Parts: sequence; C-alpha cells; structure tokens
Amino acid sequence: MVRDGSDDNARDVGAVMNHTYDPTKINIHGLDRMRFELGDTLVEGGADTCALSDEEYSAILDGIRPGRREWVSAKLYALEAILFKLSYMVDTKVDVLTYGFGDRADRWRKLHDALKEELQAGTGVPSMDRRAMRKPPYFYTGIHDNPHMHNQ
Repeated sequence: MVRDGSDDNARDVGAVMNHTYDPTKINIHGLDRMRFELGDTLVEGGADTCALSDEEYSAILDGIRPGRREWVSAKLYALEAILFKLSYMVDTKVDVLTYGFGDRADRWRKLHDALKEELQAGTGVPSMDRRAMRKPPYFYTGIHDNPHMHNQ
C-alpha cells in the first residue's frame, strides 16, 4: 500500500485495472454506456486497446446526478482524460506496420470539441422565472411624478 498520510488516499501499487464491457447494459447510464458512446468497447486487449479502465470511468461517473447535462459533462471529462493520456503516446512504425495514436486522438478530439460546444450553447441564454412574469410590472407610467407637487 502507498500512503500519503491519510487512509482515504491509500491504494495498491500493483493493483490490476479492469477493462470490461457489456453491450446489454448500454441503455443504463453507467460504465458500459459511456464506453459505447465513446467507442471504447474493444476490451479484449485490456490497457493496450482501451482508452480508460473501468476504475477511471467509475471515478468520473461517481456522484453525477441524473440528467442530460450532467451526463454530457461526465462524457466531456472522460474525453479530456483520454486526450491527456493519448498526448503522451507517440506514433510507431515498424517496417510496413504503422500505428498512429494521433488517428485515435483525432476522433476523440472532434467529439470533445462538439460536446464542449453543446454544453456552452446551453448556458448562454438566461430565462425569467414564470412566477415573476405573472406579477404586475414594477415600473409604470408616472412612477417619478410627485402627486404632492402642484403644477406651478
């Protein structure tokens, strides 16, 4: 165990990360649906083929409230984690075989940018409380007229 002074942050150094996917559970907001929506479903190769582990997805999904906006935000965080992870990887070429991490990252970067735009688009227009709209207006014609003042 590695400890940084508190039991809350203790973790196994040699802990094995899990990489699972069950396509029958994609209708439930959770790990499998997140993997499906991001296209991170090739779990047979473990860490070599998966962008994030089950534990990383679970950490992102823990504590989000139900709702479309919260789900999109969690998906955006997952994409940011994937892009950070891929930023350290380089393209590899051995003889005629080429493996480009940039190609994988490009697809996720485009999805990240689209989700970020979607979230920002929903935050730009304020709306008025419906209860306030039913009240008579605060301002009215002659609001600054002094009824005690006689015309001179």
